[in-house]
Amino acid sequence: MSTPSETAPADQDALPTEQRTAAVVYNPVKVHLPTLKRTVDKHQQEAGWAETLWFETTEEDPGGGMARAALDAGAEVIAAAGGDGTVRAVAEVVHGSDASLALLPSGTGNLLARNMKLPLDDLAGSARTIFAGHDRSIDFGLIGVERPDGRRDKFGFLVMAGLGLDARMLANTRPELKKRVGWLAYLDSLFRSVRDTDGFEFRYRLDESARNGSVRAHSVIVGNCGMLQANAMLLPDAEIDDGVFDIVVMRPRGFFGWVRIGARVFWENAILRWFRRSALSDTLIGRRITTAAKQERPLRYMRGEEFTLRLEKPDEFEIDGDPVGEIVAFRARIDPGSLNVKVPTVTPRPSRVRGRARAAKR
Repeated sequence: MSTPSETAPADQDALPTEQRTAAVVYNPVKVHLPTLKRTVDKHQQEAGWAETLWFETTEEDPGGGMARAALDAGAEVIAAAGGDGTVRAVAEVVHGSDASLALLPSGTGNLLARNMKLPLDDLAGSARTIFAGHDRSIDFGLIGVERPDGRRDKFGFLVMAGLGLDARMLANTRPELKKRVGWLAYLDSLFRSVRDTDGFEFRYRLDESARNGSVRAHSVIVGNCGMLQANAMLLPDAEIDDGVFDIVVMRPRGFFGWVRIGARVFWENAILRWFRRSALSDTLIGRRITTAAKQERPLRYMRGEEFTLRLEKPDEFEIDGDPVGEIVAFRARIDPGSLNVKVPTVTPRPSRVRGRARAAKR
């Protein structure tokens, strides 16, 4: 007489494997949905994951509500398919959770993907990373602003937040031109904004310093990473996972001061970044070069974990490339390593030397 275990199928007692679930939060204006769905579905099936969840953003909600719904539905990875605003809205929700953020670059700036050196025009590779990539922990910025009427708002940010020239540039960008030429529209706005010679007075406090500083400047930018569009390197020392902000204060004198800043941002900063990472930076001459660069008058650099600033009068403010209106004060702090971002898993290739050695043995 046989026992139940002898007559039952061999895998009856095995626990069923629970499939993992991903979600995509997409901006319908930025993506071609049929192509996106077809590509994501292909890599989802290859990885053996459950059916992907899809959430469409709206004008009223750029992605935060959709990301919360995805978390509530059990998504382990939430991919943002849209511009920098979509990415930031999704990241604000994913930040601090057990889920991971994935990027399907679809906008004009794609600033986070640029700074993390992720592919900008490889949809198949980006979709594969949702299901087969690995997590990289990065820092996340938290910022509170005070409006001219006393109202207070809170935001998260991934790349940069700033006052002055960059915020005015974004506020002055012509939407119709941006649709036609992409990020080049910012150059038109930049030239128009530079003609605005008004600086602003502000007081600030960096970390736990007991003394407040007082400065007049044309722009102040707090950055979690340093690269802008066109590979312009605004903050050459910034790293996305070093646990601190990099801050730059721009205070040029006249037109040639702006020319000097432009040369620094579009050319010299990339060289200085390479130089600081090379062995030359530890030499006496190297230390003199990097110190002189940091002390250049039109640009003042600082670093810290918390930065508070109060203006004498309201001015435009931007977060990750999106204008958010006028403010009179803000407080920014860093939350180190609190956001997991999916990045491609690179399979190491066998070296030619080892390959030749194996062939010789045969």
